[in-house]
Amino acid sequence: MRLITFINDDREQIGVRQGDRVIPVSSLSSDLPGSIRQLLAEDCLGELARKCADFTGDSIAIADIDYRPLIPVPGKVICIGRNYAAHAAEGGAVAPTFPEVFFRGTTSLTAHEGVIVRPQCSEMLDFEGEFAFVIGKSCRHATESKALDYVAGYTLFNDATIRNYQKFSSQWTIGKNFDSTGAFGPELVTADELPEGMTGLSLTTRLNGQLMQDGQIDDLIFPVRSLVAILSECMTLEPGDVIVTGTPAGVGFARKPPIWMKAGDTVEVTVDGLGTLINFVQDEVQ
Repeated sequence: MRLITFINDDREQIGVRQGDRVIPVSSLSSDLPGSIRQLLAEDCLGELARKCADFTGDSIAIADIDYRPLIPVPGKVICIGRNYAAHAAEGGAVAPTFPEVFFRGTTSLTAHEGVIVRPQCSEMLDFEGEFAFVIGKSCRHATESKALDYVAGYTLFNDATIRNYQKFSSQWTIGKNFDSTGAFGPELVTADELPEGMTGLSLTTRLNGQLMQDGQIDDLIFPVRSLVAILSECMTLEPGDVIVTGTPAGVGFARKPPIWMKAGDTVEVTVDGLGTLINFVQDEVQ
């Protein structure tokens, strides 16, 4: 299944995309939750799939919706830095021996076909195309052999970064949490529709149509199984938590001269099976 969060008729709701149409979950049953996070917490994916298979009512054209961040208010957005060796090297760092973890807040999130905001205080707005996975069941002390049992599905993320602010501190958090810089979506593709752990797939980022990043997901230093196991050593991963897995080489700051995103740009992140996350860059307006 492919789940989205969207606005239609001035109301936030969730739906199942089937081709160029969306089935609102509220049309399937009034008993089903109205958010992806709660849908996972109540273990409703199986019921949702069965109801979709029998649905004969009205659906909504995908062109008539406005996307929201896939999970607008996640419990956690856990991001992993330098998770591809080539990206670590282009920044002058060695590959980490333990995941480099930082968090994003909800005000930093923006939607598919939404705006990434370049703030007034900096021109150093960089792109970082990534894929993310969403936790479907609570877990603590997961083993790698069982880790994928806790993954509900996968999506795309653009971890857009204010590079000079990222370097103002020994921690990266400030450069990663400017408003409307973390693009998230367009949809949650359930794990049964994809290779285990996203193995064998590639990820690309294009800026104004030009290929900037082209990475192989098999090159992850810490793949999905490892991340679930390592993170759950120290914290309970809960339904709806989002883990953003890291970006491959090719980011803007490492180029000579650097390439920064600017107002009017379009940036696209693509993984086969997950589709394309599209965003438009605008300058901050007070």
